[in-house]
Amino acid sequence: MAMAEVGATAAGGSNRQALSDDDADGRALFLSWAEARGFSVSTDAVGNLFVRREGTDPDAAPVVLGSHLDTQPTGGRFDGVYGVLGGFEVLETIDDHGVSTTAPVEVAVWTNEEGSRFPLSMMGSAVWAGAVDLDVARALVDVDGITVGADLDRLGWAGDLPLGRTLTGYLELHIEQGPVLEASGSEIGVVTGVQGFRWLTVTITGDPVHAGPTPMDARHDPARPLAEVLDGLYRITAERGPWARATPAQFRSEPVSPNTVPSTIRFSVDIRHPDADVLDGMDRAFRDLLATSADRHGCQWEISVDNDSPPVVFDPGCVEAVEASAAATGRAHERIVSGAGHDACYVAGLVPAAMVFVPCRDGLSHNESESIQPAQAEVGAEVLLHAALALAHTSEDR
Repeated sequence: MAMAEVGATAAGGSNRQALSDDDADGRALFLSWAEARGFSVSTDAVGNLFVRREGTDPDAAPVVLGSHLDTQPTGGRFDGVYGVLGGFEVLETIDDHGVSTTAPVEVAVWTNEEGSRFPLSMMGSAVWAGAVDLDVARALVDVDGITVGADLDRLGWAGDLPLGRTLTGYLELHIEQGPVLEASGSEIGVVTGVQGFRWLTVTITGDPVHAGPTPMDARHDPARPLAEVLDGLYRITAERGPWARATPAQFRSEPVSPNTVPSTIRFSVDIRHPDADVLDGMDRAFRDLLATSADRHGCQWEISVDNDSPPVVFDPGCVEAVEASAAATGRAHERIVSGAGHDACYVAGLVPAAMVFVPCRDGLSHNESESIQPAQAEVGAEVLLHAALALAHTSEDR
């Protein structure tokens, strides 16, 4: 709740967009807690922050628990934040009880997970994992023309910790951001993977003409194929079963005039599915539909791919550690696939990783009304604790 006061919104949410002053204030608050405990702190070149409690083996690769502190412009209090502070609770708990772990245990705060200010979600973890070049990330620009690199330098966040370090394992605690766990009554979601998603920018181009004198059949109106492809997109999605997702958004037309047929209509499409072949099939079907419709109405079209995140399957050992922890603590649990992307997606490309979900009220997220109960937060952190100890090894179980 203290973190939620940093960048607090009038409707009870949080606005700490990546690399903003509010994001910096949120990190400063977190660091004040970490430094008060005597944990060491370091950052890498893209500003990912790591808080570390040492293990007994100086050569052991760390177990990392993490998520993000940046939010959507009208974000909730728990998305990302819960994973960071739940991880920190684990560090505090093992420290309070004097538990010796063979491997160090760290908490990660990944930079620009949301992608709301700078247009690349999961940016920090993507650079860490080598999926996105550091120079590409530093060159990303927000709507005011400010680059990631300029703000990293302004804030002094670009450190020298190596990217892509070897880790014993990575665990990410998160609210589900959907309604499945709440509906089933499960206290814990054992996340086996993350569905793939693809962000497309679609441009349909016609001819700008006067809305009054020009007959309907004499127009090359990009709104005509737009109407057809939106209807078709939902049909394509419905045909591919309950896990398929499609979200058109960000509609813009030019010129901005009520009495001129648009010359250009541009919009985004977010498509998702846990199966890579099905995701590719959705993409192809949408492109075929757009090409046919645009040609029928005498328009041109173009699609650019802004983000392509393939489906992720988490490490069986890490998944089993989470499942065993949930069972040992007596928590009702089920295996689940994440519908949203997370930093764990990129981290899992290099090291063993898994996630722990807890239910959130009405499945609501990316919303100022996002909410979980304190008891739910405790359950998730408890499961994270025992899974982390299983990966890090305590002196008792060596």
